[in-house]
Amino acid sequence: MMSEGSGTPDADLTLPRILCDTADLAAAPGDTSAGALWRLAEPGRQLDANVVRLPPGHRVETHREPELDVLLLVLGGDGTLTAPDGPHPLAAGTLTWLPHGSTRGLAAGPDGLTYLTVHRRRPGMRIGHGDPAART
Repeated sequence: MMSEGSGTPDADLTLPRILCDTADLAAAPGDTSAGALWRLAEPGRQLDANVVRLPPGHRVETHREPELDVLLLVLGGDGTLTAPDGPHPLAAGTLTWLPHGSTRGLAAGPDGLTYLTVHRRRPGMRIGHGDPAART
């Protein structure tokens, strides 16, 4: 984004900024909602990030992420990461790398599980015909 008439990037896009207080998000007492509590939505970003809550007994089914490495930081509660090499306990403060191509599932413990994920931003979908010569 350019400032009018300046030809230079908008200064606001290059300033560090505080986005949220993850301790407040993780500590919401008695909150049984599931899903994203916060999403990174800043313009021009190269990353995606989410704070997600799984209530007690909820899970993210086993799946494989073929394209993106993901960092997962447990902010509150506890749970289990299931991988091909077995279950791994997750407690507040645990930082986990989920490499692209890995198979994994998550299950919340009795107090639920709140975690932050960070990964490279997926490119937007593009509609087009591509190279006609490549379609043979």
